[in-house]
Amino acid sequence: RESERESERARARESTRERERAREREREHVRERARARERESESERARARESESESERARESESESARERARERARESESTARENERERARTRESARERERARESERERARARESARESERESARESERVRARARESARERARECESERERARESERARESERESESA
Repeated sequence: RESERESERARARESTRERERAREREREHVRERARARERESESERARARESESESERARESESESARERARERARESESTARENERERARTRESARERERARESERERARARESARESERESARESERVRARARESARERARECESERERARESERARESERESESA
């Protein structure tokens, strides 16, 4: 009987140890599942961080692209403004050049008109000289005619005087 009881106690101890090992294995399974969940959570967090980093890099890249596009638009706008100003300057210079040409033409027209007026004045002066010459000639002719008339008158007087003497 003592031997049976010892065997019973040995079986009970072994059964207890077996249950303890089973519980330990179960606890290890629980811990392993917890570690697996933690690893999965960490992987998920890592993926989320990487996704966020990728999104941030994409946003930064897009922001830089937008800034570059803005800089390019600003450069184009500045270039266009400079070209427009150069075009306006060329237009103003062309207008000034045309005005200078018109003024030169007006000056030449005034010079031509002045020359024509001088020619007309010279012609008028020449005509006045010729008129004075004609008037002087007519005056001399009148004087000569008067002189001849006086001579004829003297001759008639002498003739009359001779006739009176003859009578």
